Amino acid sequence: MLAWRVAVPGRPPRRCRADVPEPAPGELLVRVLACGVCRTDLHVVDGDLPVRRPGVVPGHEVVGEVVVSRAPGYAPGDRVGVPWLRSTCGACRYCLRGRENLCPDSRYTGWDADGGYAEYTTVPAGFALPLPEGPSPVVLAPLLCAGIIGYHALLRAEVPDGGVLGVYGFGASAHLAAQVALARGMTVHVMTRAPAARELALDLGAASAQGAADAPPQPLDGAILFAPAGELVPPALAALDRGGTLAVAGIHLTEVPPLDYQRHLFQERQLRSVTSNTRAQAREFLDFAAEHPLRVATTPYPLDRAGAALDDLRADRVTGAAVLVA
Repeated sequence: MLAWRVAVPGRPPRRCRADVPEPAPGELLVRVLACGVCRTDLHVVDGDLPVRRPGVVPGHEVVGEVVVSRAPGYAPGDRVGVPWLRSTCGACRYCLRGRENLCPDSRYTGWDADGGYAEYTTVPAGFALPLPEGPSPVVLAPLLCAGIIGYHALLRAEVPDGGVLGVYGFGASAHLAAQVALARGMTVHVMTRAPAARELALDLGAASAQGAADAPPQPLDGAILFAPAGELVPPALAALDRGGTLAVAGIHLTEVPPLDYQRHLFQERQLRSVTSNTRAQAREFLDFAAEHPLRVATTPYPLDRAGAALDDLRADRVTGAAVLVA
């Protein structure tokens, strides 16, 4: 099969021919129909994240069709999603509390195990997400990480329904989270450096769109930082109203400048990180998306142009989500 491997972190991934993987007991072999290109993939490729599997195949927003099932409940032909969270121990205090996203033994698709930048991949059946047959795989793919993580980040920001949300960065995840917020009656202000992203934000219903570090036109009840830019933490905190929360949605963030306590944190402002998601949250978001159809902005690329898709994402040339089509 055709696959892309991260042979040397910090260098472009290598296109190669690879054996079709064999599913282990309890796993599914999936033919990849589409795979979203996530900024986390960039962090794996660029070496921002430590190597967990040498020569890994990136990709964790996979819409696929089951080819071989070695687990009950799935049969060939079933459509499934292969998400970022691949496995957890199921026995630690975090798993038992319903916070499996914090499991110290958690493993991830496209980081610990080969992912969807290939024609086939595998997934443990317990972590596969059943998907409807109707929507296009290209539309579904970004929901499997960008959508789920954006939903989790929105929960972490604790903005009340009808409140005011600030969104910093407006890529694949942000443009979906903003629509969830709007569906819940929130006012959304977007801060992002890309003119095309600002246009998309306004088109989707944002109340305003300005530069990445610009002040929004009103105090924020909560904010989400999607851009992996630590220098945006101080202006985002400064934009919060009293009691507001800033949720940092990325797995990697550049260095955060010094914070001034009075300006950035006093009056019970909070700074929170976002770590993966639980399967329950994934199902909750997908149910929400089924009831409130989201407009998913995508730029499709054939699988053999995965390197170009990553380059375009790195250079902010993608509006919405880039998606590989096998």
